[in-house]
Amino acid sequence: MSGAEPGHRPDPAPGTGSSDGPEMPGGPPGERDAGASGPDGALPPAGRRSGLRNPERAVRGLGSAVLALEALVLLLAIQPIRVLGGQLSGAAIGLIVGLAVMAVLLAGLMGRRWAWHLGTLLQVVLALGGFLHLSLAALGVIFGLVWAYALHVRRVILG
Repeated sequence: MSGAEPGHRPDPAPGTGSSDGPEMPGGPPGERDAGASGPDGALPPAGRRSGLRNPERAVRGLGSAVLALEALVLLLAIQPIRVLGGQLSGAAIGLIVGLAVMAVLLAGLMGRRWAWHLGTLLQVVLALGGFLHLSLAALGVIFGLVWAYALHVRRVILG
């Protein structure tokens, strides 16, 4: 063999920099202050307070994930509620299925501003479903708190 492995690049000599590009002042990227100004001295844009590459997409993903999880839990909760919680009326089952369908639809529409308001309304309707069955009120409170946290995160990230 010639002594060099295929695909292997020798380490540069100390102080000469790497062949990948110019060396940034202040040491390697991991050692620089992440909150400092950019290489040209400009501060980061005020709209990107979170440090995320696409904060709107991250927030949409959070809202969609909460609603998709809620839909799954609602549909999977029908049978245990029927078995353990006594009688589950047809109206309560219809409400559960209707709310699950709405949650799935809203999960796909989280890019629209009004979808967040409908998601809040969905949580209120689920909590009011406690008049049909007490377990629906419990699920409404649990997912209402999760939704409130998602709204808080949205407000912190997007301002």
